[in-house]
Amino acid sequence: MNNIAKFLIVASVAAVVMSAEAQSVLTVSDKTIQEPATIIPRSAETDTKAMLESWYLKNYAVLDHDADSKDSGDLSDEVLLQRLQALPTVIEMPLNSVVKNAIKYYAGRKQLVENLLGLSLYYMPIFEEALERHGLPLELRYLPVIESALVPTAVSRAGAGGLWQFMPATASGLDLEVNSLIDQRRDPYLASEAAAKYLKQLYETFDDWSLAIAAYNCGPGNVNKALRRLEDGKHDFWEIYPFLPSETRGYVPAFIAANYIMNYHKEHNISPVLAKRPLIVDSVHVNRRVHFQQISDVMGIPMDELRALNPQFRKDVIPGDIRPYSLVLPSLQVYAYVANEDSIVNHDASKFARRGIVEPASGAATGRDAKGEYYEEEVIQYHKVRKGETFSAIAKRYGITVATLRKYNKLGKNAIAGKNLKIVTTRRRYKPTPVEAPEPTPVDSSQIVSPVTLDESKTEELLQGADSNAAAAPADTSAVGAVANAFAPAAKTPADAAQPKAEAKPKQKPAKTAQPAAPTVYKVRSGDNLSKIAKRYGVTVDAIRKANNMSSDRLDIGQKLTIPKKK
Repeated sequence: MNNIAKFLIVASVAAVVMSAEAQSVLTVSDKTIQEPATIIPRSAETDTKAMLESWYLKNYAVLDHDADSKDSGDLSDEVLLQRLQALPTVIEMPLNSVVKNAIKYYAGRKQLVENLLGLSLYYMPIFEEALERHGLPLELRYLPVIESALVPTAVSRAGAGGLWQFMPATASGLDLEVNSLIDQRRDPYLASEAAAKYLKQLYETFDDWSLAIAAYNCGPGNVNKALRRLEDGKHDFWEIYPFLPSETRGYVPAFIAANYIMNYHKEHNISPVLAKRPLIVDSVHVNRRVHFQQISDVMGIPMDELRALNPQFRKDVIPGDIRPYSLVLPSLQVYAYVANEDSIVNHDASKFARRGIVEPASGAATGRDAKGEYYEEEVIQYHKVRKGETFSAIAKRYGITVATLRKYNKLGKNAIAGKNLKIVTTRRRYKPTPVEAPEPTPVDSSQIVSPVTLDESKTEELLQGADSNAAAAPADTSAVGAVANAFAPAAKTPADAAQPKAEAKPKQKPAKTAQPAAPTVYKVRSGDNLSKIAKRYGVTVDAIRKANNMSSDRLDIGQKLTIPKKK
């Protein structure tokens, strides 16, 4: 045998040996996989910077990001296969090109994995408790890692939400409440219980955990459809791999990679996470409507802490008045909440209360804008329908709706030419700017001079004397003279001269007739009412009403009122 023949024989044997070694490293299932490219799991959508703002990571975990270390560790096939086979799992963890790419993806994102490790300190015990209760493999606790990156408020592009990423319809079928105020997909305890029940149902359907996990992602219908395309009744995820949706093809490999990286993170230079202190929580049933802000103000618990422990309350409101809900608090705060519940509920109650019966406002709309106070006034006009006009065109012309047009007119289906339509619109009337009326000056009673009152007996004497004087003196026939003569002094007679002079008395002025005072006119100002105005001028409200022919007590700014004379 020549040297060339010997070389060919050795090369052939070496090729067979290498092929056998390759099959021992990569499972036979790899032969069926034609798509080695990495399929990114949902958790890759998570913003790691936002995760770092997590209240739990900031307060209860110690993260040590080693930015200088770029070495991702040993990712050789032999090492990866050995480690996967060493995992104590019930679910099969094979190695192939797709699984390897998923492991490399996580190994190259150290900050994401460190955040996941930090959050797992709080969430993994919750997941494990639910899985244990239903007798399921504990490795399923890493499903939320690829589903939501352990962010309870995560929402996928398809609308799946919560730690376990339930679609709304699936959540409803599992008795999870989802509405505007409550999203129990975000509740770690209730969602984990629902996920355990759902996974158990899927395993009972397919009797294979890889198929059950695939069905969890894309639904049992898609898995059954893919299985029907296989020949000879084969029942294996890697056999139906090419017939599954693209996301599901990467879902089971990502699940295997998550189990790997969460157990072997140190081997890939990803820093372990330590707990600063344990977080011990407890729950209390709340059967009254309460806002997180009320709890925070009274008990001094930060809002971020309340939201982190109770992510299911979407608007920070616990609608306990509808039905009881569980509120998770640090265990030492539970009894404090029970003791102070009345104070919490009554704190700023008017600010957070939900109104019950609300009556609509009546009358014209009023308000204030840059031009001042205004009110809406109805304007009635008429429109004569022209040929070809429609109700829609007429309504648009006047800025009203067809319904309003029909409300004030008995209309058929079509507009009738020549008919007059009643058009009711509104216009804004601005109230005049109030002018400050001067305050009435009070009168000092000490300065009032009373009129002189004449003694009736003296007045009679004066009149008699005037008559006698008129007889002695020549008559003045003029009107002025008659009046003057009546009050002229009498001429002295000899008898009068003999009489002693009477003591002179001061002359008294005749009484002046008081003229009635003119009524006061008052212009209404902002804040005035009839009671205030009546009190100011010392009259009654009824007197003002009567003087102004008023049928109601309504006043408009700038309105002029006649104030009657004080009686």
